[in-house]
Amino acid sequence: MILSTAKIIINFLILLMPLYKSIEVNSQTNVKIWQISEPLDFLTSNVELNSASLKRLSTMKSSIHKCGFLSVRMLLKAFGYTDQDLYYDHFGKPLLKDGRFISITHSHNYAAVVISNQQVGVDIEKQRAKIAKIALKFVGYESNYLDKKDPDYIKKLTWIWCIKESLYKLYSKSGMSFKKHFLVLPFAVEDNNTTAWIKDENTLKNFKGVFFEFDGFGCALTIPSV
Repeated sequence: MILSTAKIIINFLILLMPLYKSIEVNSQTNVKIWQISEPLDFLTSNVELNSASLKRLSTMKSSIHKCGFLSVRMLLKAFGYTDQDLYYDHFGKPLLKDGRFISITHSHNYAAVVISNQQVGVDIEKQRAKIAKIALKFVGYESNYLDKKDPDYIKKLTWIWCIKESLYKLYSKSGMSFKKHFLVLPFAVEDNNTTAWIKDENTLKNFKGVFFEFDGFGCALTIPSV
């Protein structure tokens, strides 16, 4: 009994060390961010993978990608889930067997998982000046309020990308264009949230976009507006 309790405590402490941030967006939605600082062997030995995940991991050549994949499973563990509770639909969208909604992202040395009772999407991107070079590919309506001379221009572009990527993950429908079908309304940096829309044929769907930054990264998640 003493050994069992000690093992639980050790596992709990190991789990908490790289958990970079946990944010309760609302009573139904929580996002956890993991800082990937552990060696591959550590991550491998601390998660149990189902057969599909083991096969997927074996096809990854980059240790960075492997660590990102495994850190997501560590985050599942932090939420009280295991890899056995996770599966993917034909679109590649992650789903939980208990019916709750989940979204996953990782970029460089960070990974994030958001779990909610609502539809949800999440994305992390490193804030880099080169995003301005591809802005024309994903900025449509937003060009009406963006200013290239704004000192926060790169930051805003990154958040717009993250919000649209989050909407894409949430909606999971092929043929959707970031530029034509996803709209992000004007926002101020200090607001930390905005309204976003999905235009699908003759319908408009309204969503709340929540955004923040940390360690040179932008992060955003989207949920349906109440």
